[in-house]
Amino acid sequence: MSKENVLKVENVTMQFGGVIAVDNMNLTVDKGEIVSLIGPNGAGKTTAFNVITGVYAPTNGAVYYKGNKIIQNHPQGKMKKLYRGENPMTYTGQHAIAPTPDKITRLGIARTFQNIRLFKSQTVFENILIAKHMLRTSNIFTATFRLNGKEEAKMHRESEELLHLMELDDVRNELATSLPYGKQRHLEIARALATKPELLLLDEPAAGMNPQETLELTQFIGRIRDDFGLTIFMIEHHMDLVMEISDRIYVLDFGKPIAEGTPEEIRNNPRVIEAYLGGAQNE
Repeated sequence: MSKENVLKVENVTMQFGGVIAVDNMNLTVDKGEIVSLIGPNGAGKTTAFNVITGVYAPTNGAVYYKGNKIIQNHPQGKMKKLYRGENPMTYTGQHAIAPTPDKITRLGIARTFQNIRLFKSQTVFENILIAKHMLRTSNIFTATFRLNGKEEAKMHRESEELLHLMELDDVRNELATSLPYGKQRHLEIARALATKPELLLLDEPAAGMNPQETLELTQFIGRIRDDFGLTIFMIEHHMDLVMEISDRIYVLDFGKPIAEGTPEEIRNNPRVIEAYLGGAQNE
């Protein structure tokens, strides 16, 4: 039985001036998987996430979501001469597709950030409710005259249910930034879930966590994958978490994918060891 592909990144290069941050990336994430993207600092991991979520238009390449092309570009303007990546002519002559991040979210792709980005002056409940409004169907007319009370009531109800599922209902009225760090991370993930994604991108969710918080996060990610029927694509430096929870792992080095496989395959891959340890094991 063939797997259902949720995310496909095809020949994606992201070049800033003369610097290539992502170099001809090709990867897939299948439905229900937890796939991790790892690599040394500066390898291009977050840049790749920014391309997938519409923060950057790629210099070249395409991104597919559930079989549909949602992002596409090719070297244009001054970049035609500056471009140093591969496949420069593959997408030439095709229309650029460059949706904004909010449109990507509406498609069913949500993300978190390495540095937690909660609404600092809002409560835990309000952070969830604001995210729920991404899915509203009301227009300026109905909003002005409060003609869509049913939709608003539904968003309040769903926000309360999500807080309960995320075990945050006991702090619903607390300011988001008053929570312990681990709880803030859970809230950021809960806020992403409020947009009802099918694909969730987590950018270093364990950053800044102590060992106990990391253990709890590992269990939490597995639980939400199962409870919400999610597909998860994750950047993470914490190797214990990555090896424990990932179905597959991709490795970047200097913007270029150098390996892909199961945790066991990656753990024993000579190119991965070289990228992380600089060949010290060969001395």
